[in-house]
Parts: sequence; C-alpha cells; structure tokens
Amino acid sequence: MIKKISIFFIAFFISCPLFLSQEVPPISTFSAEDYGAENQNWAISQSSNKYIYVANNKGLLEFNGADWQLYTTPNETIMRSVKSFKEKIYTGFYMDFGFWEKNEFGFLEFTSIAQEKGVKMIEDEQIWEIAELDGWMIFKSLQRIYLYNLETKNLKIIESEKNLTKLSKVENIIYFQELGKGVFMIENGVPKLISNDAVLKENKIVAFFLKDDKLFFLTQKNGFYYLADNELKKWKITADEFLSKKTIYSAKQLKTGNIVLGSIANGLIKLDKDGNILYYITQGSGLSNNTVLTIFEDVDSNIWLGLDNGINTINFNSPFKSFVKRTNFWGTIYASIVFEDNLYLGTNQGLYFKRKNSDDEFEFVNNTQGQVWNLQEVNNTLFCSHDSGTFVVNDNNATLIKGIDGTWSVSKIDDNTIIQGSYDGLYILKKTNDSWVLRNKIDGFSTSSKYFVLKDLKNIFVNHEYKGVFKLKVDEDFRNVTEIIKDTSVQKGIHSSLIQYKNDILYASKNGVFKYSEKEDRFQKDSVFSKLIPKDTFLSAKLIFDNENNKLWSFTKNDIRYFTPGKFSKKPDLEIIPINRTMQKGASGYENMISLDDKKYLIGTSDGYLTLDLNKIVEPKDFVIQINRIFNNETDKAQKKISLLEPKVFTNLENNFEFSYSVTNYHKTSSIQYQYLLEGLNSKWSKLSKNNYLLFENLPFGDYTFKVRASIDNKLSDNVAEYSFTIAKPWYLSNVFIGIYIISLIVLFYTLHIASKSYYKRQREELLQKTQRKLALKELESSQKIIKLNNDKLRSDIESKNRELATSTMSIIKKNEFLNTIKTELISKGNTSIDKVVKIIDKNLNNTDDWKMFQEAFNNADKKFLKKIKSKHPELTPNDLRLCAYLRLNLASKEIAPLLNISPRSVEVKRYRLRKKMDLPHDENLTNYILEI
Repeated sequence: MIKKISIFFIAFFISCPLFLSQEVPPISTFSAEDYGAENQNWAISQSSNKYIYVANNKGLLEFNGADWQLYTTPNETIMRSVKSFKEKIYTGFYMDFGFWEKNEFGFLEFTSIAQEKGVKMIEDEQIWEIAELDGWMIFKSLQRIYLYNLETKNLKIIESEKNLTKLSKVENIIYFQELGKGVFMIENGVPKLISNDAVLKENKIVAFFLKDDKLFFLTQKNGFYYLADNELKKWKITADEFLSKKTIYSAKQLKTGNIVLGSIANGLIKLDKDGNILYYITQGSGLSNNTVLTIFEDVDSNIWLGLDNGINTINFNSPFKSFVKRTNFWGTIYASIVFEDNLYLGTNQGLYFKRKNSDDEFEFVNNTQGQVWNLQEVNNTLFCSHDSGTFVVNDNNATLIKGIDGTWSVSKIDDNTIIQGSYDGLYILKKTNDSWVLRNKIDGFSTSSKYFVLKDLKNIFVNHEYKGVFKLKVDEDFRNVTEIIKDTSVQKGIHSSLIQYKNDILYASKNGVFKYSEKEDRFQKDSVFSKLIPKDTFLSAKLIFDNENNKLWSFTKNDIRYFTPGKFSKKPDLEIIPINRTMQKGASGYENMISLDDKKYLIGTSDGYLTLDLNKIVEPKDFVIQINRIFNNETDKAQKKISLLEPKVFTNLENNFEFSYSVTNYHKTSSIQYQYLLEGLNSKWSKLSKNNYLLFENLPFGDYTFKVRASIDNKLSDNVAEYSFTIAKPWYLSNVFIGIYIISLIVLFYTLHIASKSYYKRQREELLQKTQRKLALKELESSQKIIKLNNDKLRSDIESKNRELATSTMSIIKKNEFLNTIKTELISKGNTSIDKVVKIIDKNLNNTDDWKMFQEAFNNADKKFLKKIKSKHPELTPNDLRLCAYLRLNLASKEIAPLLNISPRSVEVKRYRLRKKMDLPHDENLTNYILEI
C-alpha cells in the first residue's frame, strides 16, 4: 500500500506541473474550414511523394504541404481507414474498400476491390484498419479480415465470431485482437492464437508494439502489458496512475522508441521509452481538440493527429518550443530576465515571475500592473522600467522610485549612480542608504529617450525613432545639457535602435547598421553588421547584445540572426535561424531575448514566449518541389484540367494557364517561398513569394517552359519542377496562311512595283508628252512663223507669178491685138503680096507656144486646177480647159477673145457651151463656179 502511494505521489509531482505549465513543441492546426470537409478524422497515411492522406467523415483528404483536396467517398459514407502503398492509396469505408490512383491530371480516381472481386459484405460492415505485409493488403472490419494479394489480385477472407478491435503490423507480423478470445497473429493466411489471457480477452487493445524484443499491448483503460515467456505481465510505469483516469483511443510508437498516446477527452500524452511523461498537451496548450482519434508519424518525424475536430501536426524535434498562456492571459511580453534564479517576464499587463527551470505557475509581482518596458540588472539590483516609472524588484515585490512617470531603461554611471531614459528626457538615480531615489532631471533636453548610450562622463547619445540621433554634452554632475547636436550622418527610422556593443556604439535602422567613428565624429555604415538587417525582409532594427555569450541578435520577417566572434579571423560569423513569422509574432521594435542556459534562449511573443535550443539546430533537409495541377481555359470560359504527363499544344484561344505547386514541408517554424520562370516570356526568376499557385492570362503564341523552385529556410529545392507547352498560332498566322501572305505580299509588291513603274512611266510619258507638246507648240509656233513666212513668200511669189501671168497674158493680148491690127491694115491696103504676110501672121496668131507658156505659168500660180476640173468634168476639151483657165483669171469675154483669136461673140458662145458641158444650173454663174473649184 505504501508502495502504491509512493508511486502515486511520484507520478503526481512529476506530471501535474507539466500539465499546468509547460513548453510545448510547435503545433500546426487545421480546422474543418481549412481542409474543407467534416470535423472528424479517423486515419492518416503518407505516400512516397510525402503527401498526407486523411480518412475524414466526408471522404479522403489529400495535403501537399500547401493545399487540401477532398475526394468524397464514392457511396457518400464516412471514410474510416487509409493506407498509402507505392503509387496507390487504399481506403476503407462503409460496405466497400479499394484504392485510389492519380490520373494524368494529378487527381485521384477510385477503384473498388470489393466490387471487382464480387465481395458480399456483411450488413453495415465498415473497414476500420488497413495494413500491408509482403505484397498483401489487409483490410479489417469489426467482423472480418480481407487479405488481398497485390500481384495475383486474389482475395481471402478471415471470419471472426467476436468483434475484431485492433489490427497492427509489428516487425513484419500482423497481430489482431478478437474480443473474448484473445490476441492472434496471421500465419500462412490463417489466424494463430498467441495469448488468451483474460486481460487480453476482456480489455480493448489500442496498440501493439515491440520493446526490448517483447511484444507490448496498450489497453484502452488499464495501461500497458507485455508477453514474457508466453506469460502476460503488467508494465509498471510512473504514468500508470495518470493513465488510469484516462481513456486511450489511439497510440503510436515513434522511431525514437518514445510512445505517443491519444485520449478520448484528455488530449495527447507523450511517454519516453521508460514510460515517463514527457508532454501532456491538451486543447488549453495548443491542440484543436482533446479527442485524438488517430496518430501518425511521417518520414520527417512530424506527428500527425486526427482529431474529433480538426487535424494537428506536432514537431517534437523542433529547436523551438512555445509557452502559450491561454488562461489568465497576460498579454505581449516586452522584457524578460533571469535574476537570482527567478525568471521574470514583463508584459503589457505587468510583471510576472517563477523559479527558473521549475514547472511552477508564473506569479504576479505586486504593484506592477501596467506596461513593462524593460528589465535590467545593475549592481545586483533588478530594475523594472515601467509606464508608471521605475521599480526596484525583489522576488514578488516591487518598489516604485517616486518622482518619474514613464521610463524606458537604465544605465550605470558608477556603483551609486544610474542614468535612466524616460518619456520626457534623462534622469539621474542615486543610491542612498541602500535605497535608490531620484536625484535630478538633466535639464535642457526633454525628448523621449527610449535608446541612449553613455559615451563617457560628458557625452550622451540619444535616439528617437521620429527625430533622429542627438549628441548631448552634459556638465560634470549630470545636471544640465550644455550642448545639443543633431547627428546628420544617419537618418531617423521607425523601429531603429542605439546600443553599446563592446567598445562600439551601434545605430541600426532599415538602412543597415552604422558604427560610430570617434576620429570622424560620425556614424559610418558597417557592411558586415548590416547583414543582421536585410532590407528586403526588414522587420525591426532592434539589436540585442548577449554579453554573457558574446552574441549580437536581430530579428527579420523570415529568421532570427546573430553574430558570434570569428573562429579564424576578427570578422564575426553570421548565423541564421529560420522561423516563420507566425511563430515569433510579437510587438515590432520591442523584440526581446535572454539566455536561459547554455545555448538555450527565451524569446517573448504576443501570447507567451518561445524557447530556442541552439543544440537542436540542424541543417535544412533536401527537398523537392512538385507541380500538382495545371488548368487551362479560354477567356471567360470554364477551366479544363491539363495532363501532367506530356507536353501539349494549345490553340491560340486557350492561352490562360493556372499552375499549382507545393513542397511537402510540414514544419510550422519553416518559411516556404516560391519563385518561377516562364521561358518564352521571362528571362529572369521572379521574386520569392509565398503563393503556391500562379495564373498567366492572354499569353501570346509560342513555345513555353514553366519552371518553379522553392526556398525553405534560405535553402533552394533540389529540383526545378517544369512543364513545357506550346500555344499554336492563330489560323490567320498558320504556315499555310503565312505562305499565302508571303505570296500575296510578293504579288502585292510586284503589282505595286508594276503599278509604280507604270505610274512613273506614265508620269515620264506625260512629262515627255507635255514637253513634246511644249516643243510641238514651240515648233508649231516656229512652223507657223515659218509657214507664215513661207505663205507670205508664197503669196508674194503667187502675186509675182500672177503679175507675170497677167503681164504675159496682157503681152499676148497686146501682141495679138497688134497682129490683128496689122492683118486688118494689110487687108485693107491691098491684096498683093499680102497673102504671104497674112499667113505668117496667122501662124503667129495660132502658135501654141504661147499657150504652153501660159499653161506653165498658170499651173505655177494655181496648182492642180486644170487636173481638178478635168477630173470633175472629163468631157472638157483642151480649148474648154483653156477657156476655164482664162475664166479662172477672172478675164472678161472681151479680154479672152484675143487670146483665143476669136470674136467676143464667139467667146460668149464658148462660154455657153462650157456651161452645158458642166451641166451648170441656169442661175449659177460660170465664173464663180470656176473660181470656187
């Protein structure tokens, strides 16, 4: 009895403090809203590509590290079991079981083994557990065990008389319990009883596991048992008393040998190899729910919990652990310190403390209610800078130094004198009779002095986030500021800080870290220390100097950084500890960190604190990134799934693409970022982003290769996931049409060339014609002038000829008249010898030579007249033509008579006859007719 009592008290004092106040590893929580299904989750498994699969009330959940995908149960019932093996996901549910396989689009499709094999299942039968052994998949319901050969597809069935409660694979042996009959193993496809001890017959077994070469059993309510020499024995551990009050529903033996237990209503219990309680985690300390239905350890030793309401992941190996104050919430931690073996925490609600390394609850330090800004030890005295002033703290009591409202921090001048920064300047505290009192305010400076450094006994540096850095000169007794100089070598900045680092004064802002140069009397940027504050991930420029361990710390959005002295040179070594911002959330600009033990630190947050164990920092593991799914669509149309297996050619309208990708990293403290490159559109990698999907819209035609890689904790993925595709040219830009366009262009250019050539030819011709016309006009003008001249000459010639003709005619007329006169005279004078003279005269009168001479002269004067009139009147005789010629000269009958050597009367007769031959009308004048020809 005494032994039992002692065991109880040992267990109580070991475990109860843990339950009340403990630091727990990071817990990732997923609610039903996060994964888009029902609350309850019954089983968890992991595939070869590290995807997590969960059997949920609504179906099968798939988690790729970034997104959840739900596949509803084919018959819309609760999915009870899941087991991943090779490339298939085996599941069991109400009245059916089978497997899921990925299709070419990256989605799972279900195949029912029960339906394929024609299994007639028992009414209301459900598959609760699945295991794999030597190429056989084992499905267990409460009434049967189905053995399915993965190669031959043969199916065997093991029937039971009682309920089958638990089936497990332990060291390549399948064990199961049949209530009322005991524990069996499957050998050669048939059950073999290994123990029918009353405990194993009557108590529901939660888990089988191997320890020290012995088979152990965990019962639901009566703790652990094991077989030794075929005898069942109780495994007595310190946690027995605690576990006796709990109902255990699930359990898992980890790779380390530790055991994790899931209870019905009391959360999670982690035991070490010897059965001691390491953790007791409940809803009050981070779980989503206190009912743990299933426990699974993934390949990276993360512990997955399927809860009655949600899914949780716990990373027990993380260097970070968190203390979350969910009850009696005390607010954000702004300061912390270890003093006289007490751990003090300053929050926005006051000061709390407990014994260091104890599991006691934190106690409130009396009189400190309100905002705590700083905790510092000076000369073995703990000072608390507070919104109400400065307190001197001793255990759970605090004494306010009166006279100051609102102080930031203190700094030692000498053993009995302290300078403190306050909301309205600087004050001096003096130690008198072992008590600290306000001596005076340093007059002449009233700016809030959150950060200040005592350079020497005459110079003080003060930093104000919104005003900049001031250099103050003070008198020897620190009563007055004698000079204020605004430093112009650095710029003011929010969350900036000013600290004493060894023998240097450092100013830090978003622009980097600046070191004060005594020689130059100015701050100069230090490229080495500026690595503590990268501009692209800037969070705060507050620097924390851990004098005890010689480390200088800083905080960014993605990590915590620190410098340590260089091992082989004076140059310090930069160490980077990646951490997700959700883990280290706190008040920016008020980050705080203290050393607890060797390489163990405490970091204040907004809902408690983190502990960091540098001994557990390990190099990030190698990891890969995968493209999960690709969608494509035309503008304003529904998306279509795209095969991940082969590149594809898309039409020019199918030019919108969405890519989903992820990394299977389940550490809550890790920060995962992605960057992409679309060859054919971009030439450089994008900036890192937390988005795990990407949408490209209205891509032009061409060949593309989408590439994506990931960065976890500043380490790039081992691979670059990629997908190549082609967007075809629009029909009007196809090769055929391009050929047509080329031919058309050639024809067009040729036509234009011809047209242009013709145009310019016409222009030249027109120009030539115009020129020719101008020349012709000029020639015409010239020719007209020439013609005029010729005409004038011709007229002159004609007139001359006419005159000659007239003269000749007149000469002939006169000659004939003369001869006639002679003839008449001779006739009248006598007949003697006269006949001979008369004959000579007649001969001269009828001489045709005169006519020929006249005809030649007439033709020269009036060309072709005789021919014309002859052609018009061919019946005319030579005498008629001779008469016409005389009439053409407009000679009167009297003048013609001598020429014809006839009388005027005879001329009239000839004229009459000529009219007859010409057949002239009676009223038409003969002379006028001849003149008009």
